[in-house]
Amino acid sequence: MTTSGPIDVPGAFADTYRAHGAAERQWIRELPGLAAEFIDRWSLRPDGPAAHGMASLVLPVRRPDDSPAVLRLQQVRPETAGVAAGLRTWRGAGAVLLLDHHADSGTQLLERLDAARPLGTVADDDTALHLLAELMARLTAAPAPPGLRRLDAIAAAMLDEAPRAIPALHDPDERRLLRDCAAAVAPLLDEPGDRLLHWDLHDGNVLAGEREPWLAIDPEPLSGDPGFDLLPAIDQRWDAVLAGADAGRTVLRRFDLLTETLDLDRPRAAGWTLARVLQNALWDIEDGRTALEPTQAAIATALLRHRRD
Repeated sequence: MTTSGPIDVPGAFADTYRAHGAAERQWIRELPGLAAEFIDRWSLRPDGPAAHGMASLVLPVRRPDDSPAVLRLQQVRPETAGVAAGLRTWRGAGAVLLLDHHADSGTQLLERLDAARPLGTVADDDTALHLLAELMARLTAAPAPPGLRRLDAIAAAMLDEAPRAIPALHDPDERRLLRDCAAAVAPLLDEPGDRLLHWDLHDGNVLAGEREPWLAIDPEPLSGDPGFDLLPAIDQRWDAVLAGADAGRTVLRRFDLLTETLDLDRPRAAGWTLARVLQNALWDIEDGRTALEPTQAAIATALLRHRRD
């Protein structure tokens, strides 16, 4: 543990940030003081050890009325800049409640959910997927508030980058697959959608709550077509998918369940799901990888074959 203030910063969390750059290392150094500042500002009382994900530190706290909450500390980044706007739009309907927020630091005070009971603890895959699909339908029914990142800008940037990045893949079949993904995205740019998207909704980002049985956490909100939100749900529990007889059939079954529950146009939803595959691949190539992640390749192959049939 890294201790430099009233909280202990888990070493694994600190190492994740230190691996990036000077700004991240400075943020980690300042993190204990930042936590102390907001514990004092919002009259909070620490109520247990810190927990963390990949990008944020979460401190269980008690508010002045002794109600439980969590203090969430995360470095401000473009993908997280709209979190408060998204949570305020949802107002707790299917998502964790935002109790207070400091825009400059990105610090959030949130209702406390049961971190020991993510949706991933629901053993039956079909049950978990139905619950996730119903939650996704509720969240994406909301119109996006002004000022969020827009899907059309994100997709246009991907299509601009793809021709330069794709040659880095060693396998010609994988290069062809990624070009097919880009070709499926291009016709969608004129109708990017205007719904409020979570962007990372899977069974690890849904926790049990008291107000509602299940509530979404950790959104990275943007404005766009709900089809762009499907991929994390399609590729969750992938090890179990691979244990089955036909991964492609499972992909299509999940895709059909999601699109039916959300009442989406299937060809458009497939195109936006392929956009997510393209986005993930471009990030991997930027990180120096020269092959597609097998899960992503399998999903793209199944959806492209389905579009042709």
